[in-house]
Amino acid sequence: MTEPNLSIEFAGLTLKNPVFTASGTCGYIDELAAFMDVSALGGFTTKSITLYPRKGNFTPRIVETDAGMLNAIGLANIGLDRFLREKVPLIAQYDTAVFVNVAGRTIDEYVAVTERLSQEKAIAGFELNISCPNVKKGGITFGTDPQQVETITQTVKKVAGAKPLMVKLTPTVTDITVTARAAIAGGADALSMVNTFTAMVIDIEARRPILANRTGGLSGPAIKPIAVYLVQRVYREVAKLAGIPILGMGGIRNASDAAEFLIAGATAVAVGTASFIRPDCCQSVLDGLHDYCRRHKIANIRDLTGTLQD
Repeated sequence: MTEPNLSIEFAGLTLKNPVFTASGTCGYIDELAAFMDVSALGGFTTKSITLYPRKGNFTPRIVETDAGMLNAIGLANIGLDRFLREKVPLIAQYDTAVFVNVAGRTIDEYVAVTERLSQEKAIAGFELNISCPNVKKGGITFGTDPQQVETITQTVKKVAGAKPLMVKLTPTVTDITVTARAAIAGGADALSMVNTFTAMVIDIEARRPILANRTGGLSGPAIKPIAVYLVQRVYREVAKLAGIPILGMGGIRNASDAAEFLIAGATAVAVGTASFIRPDCCQSVLDGLHDYCRRHKIANIRDLTGTLQD
């Protein structure tokens, strides 16, 4: 057979393949470029950008655990001005769709960051971070209330211009389809899911939490089966009906993991925690998906999305 076509349509963009980086795990783009050809990726999602610089939480703020890790970085970042000055010129050098993860303490801050970056040609779109479990204000406080989800999505969408707006959903809700519907009602062009799960690791000698923040976000292979389940549920009950693509993530380490998410209903996948172990993991996932399509005689990888059999 001819070589499989790995290109996809995602929120109005034609991307060369369905493999992204997950926000917060690969910096702003230049950090990962030292380890792999970033331009080979379908998309790159930056670390969170806030209106003003953030130092983040006190240390320790990362701890390994069984089959994963907890992080409580607290959205530490260089802020909008430095991002525009130092990172956007670097981003423009790479031939991949770069989505900026936008965070803030208030809706006005989300709006200010998005409105300014909407003018930058190097930026393909936005990922709205309303689901971070380790900040005291903003983040998950927006993402657990359906009305807040719809309001912030609708408000930010108005200033995003022609660039697609992806909303990142928290799994820390009773019914994730409710918040998914709220994001779509607010005008989301895509959903990314799932963010980390709130968790804790205890130092049994000191009888204290290891993380200075007490809790952090659990990521890695431990959460993959839950993430796959949530993706297929949102796909079948919400996204498929609305014609909205899903960027699936949560514990992806190889092409087999990625294929699970695609079959469950994701249009694209994002690699996060695995990049700390293998910075070029995205490339191996991409190569593996190519081989998977060849072995299964799949001409277009987009035909794999949502093919889970009952």
